[in-house]
Amino acid sequence: MTLSTNFGYASTAAEVIEGIDLTGRRAIVTGGASGIGVETARALAGAGAEVTLAVRNLEAGNRVADEIGKGVLVAHLDLGDQASVAAFTAAWDGPLDILVNNAGVMATPETRTPEGWELQFATNHLGHFTLAKGLHRALAAADGARVVSVSSSAHLRSGIVFDDIHFRDREYEAWSAYGQSKTANVLFAVEATRRWADDGITVNALMPGSIQTALQRHVDPEEIARLRAAAGSELRPWKTTEQGAATSVLLATSPLLDGVGGKYFEDCNEAEPNQPGSPRGVAAYALDPEAAERLWVVTEDMLAG
Repeated sequence: MTLSTNFGYASTAAEVIEGIDLTGRRAIVTGGASGIGVETARALAGAGAEVTLAVRNLEAGNRVADEIGKGVLVAHLDLGDQASVAAFTAAWDGPLDILVNNAGVMATPETRTPEGWELQFATNHLGHFTLAKGLHRALAAADGARVVSVSSSAHLRSGIVFDDIHFRDREYEAWSAYGQSKTANVLFAVEATRRWADDGITVNALMPGSIQTALQRHVDPEEIARLRAAAGSELRPWKTTEQGAATSVLLATSPLLDGVGGKYFEDCNEAEPNQPGSPRGVAAYALDPEAAERLWVVTEDMLAG
């Protein structure tokens, strides 16, 4: 039975967090200086949480922190740089109640990190994996910590191609690479919830919806129009950033999610299984526990060098 709420497609972050008191709680939002990250941080801070914006651009982060006001801190984090992630986690002190893995890159030209990793997988999955593992002790020290993994309906474009994750032998295709990284975000939620259950940590993934943000900077506007047209009768209007942040905030704060983990949500409700040809729902391979465990092991091996 899927988990349903009274919220939906048009709900905003402010609406889903109304009445929730986060005083004394601490949160991190990666990519908190732009797009839905700003609105996620704004909602959490507005409910009383101390929020750290983990950002590549400190100047932009400080502008957002000043705009939101009291209780918002800024720290440098480049998810594509494992040394940067390690420095961030080493500097963190004390419990952590909420980690929102929000940052990401989308449909980039073929780019590799110094390790030879495909950039989207390295940033969207490997960076957040290292971050969450590095903060595991802090999450375990909190009471019922939550990790939120921002995925995408683009996960429907590709499962994990374990034989060639980094496109070394197959031709690079930007959307397949993005889709693979977004499937990894869901599988992380599945396996992390299983592994960290005894620590009271739950992890859920989500599709925020279609929002016009800097995430699309590598994509031609005509291509976006074509992709949206291909959705046909299931096409929905663009969401505002406030609406796009709603599902993240719901997963991070709602009492309805107490003890709930390893699931994928869209429009503030648990997603139904994807039906062939539909841009909605969750692919079975993204929730496959065997694939989730395999990806975890493969990821650890990859990071170990």
